[in-house]
Amino acid sequence: MGSYREHALDGASAVDLVIALYDGIVRFLYEAMRAVDRGDADGRRIAVKRALDIIIHLQARLRMDVGGAPAKSLSEFYAAIFAQILQGSQSASNARFSHAIDCVKNVREAWRQVALDPGANTGAMRLTEREPRRPLEEDNASSAPMNWTV
Repeated sequence: MGSYREHALDGASAVDLVIALYDGIVRFLYEAMRAVDRGDADGRRIAVKRALDIIIHLQARLRMDVGGAPAKSLSEFYAAIFAQILQGSQSASNARFSHAIDCVKNVREAWRQVALDPGANTGAMRLTEREPRRPLEEDNASSAPMNWTV
């Protein structure tokens, strides 16, 4: 399955990759909600950490120097969603996770609209850095552990 995921995004545009990351946030938040329903605190923490890792990645790739107001707005969005998810995890609140999912889906839809408009696609990508893509497993293996309470 990992190999399929690695190759599924080969040739994808930068906007498509951003959309895929938003999909990952949503997927992990749903996993966190299922863990809350099961009373599985460890499962909740793992799912939340993965969602937060994606948000950190997106935040770190913003190009504030060329993105202007849209980049600033995205930065503020990422900070707010990060806080919402942390609060949801600390209180084991599916309502907070659900609200975060709705917000992420809303912004994801805006990125999807950008993906559909080839002219907008070029300008939107000035908001983010484009690095050579590495498999997700490398990203997780090489990153230092995060020490926040979830």
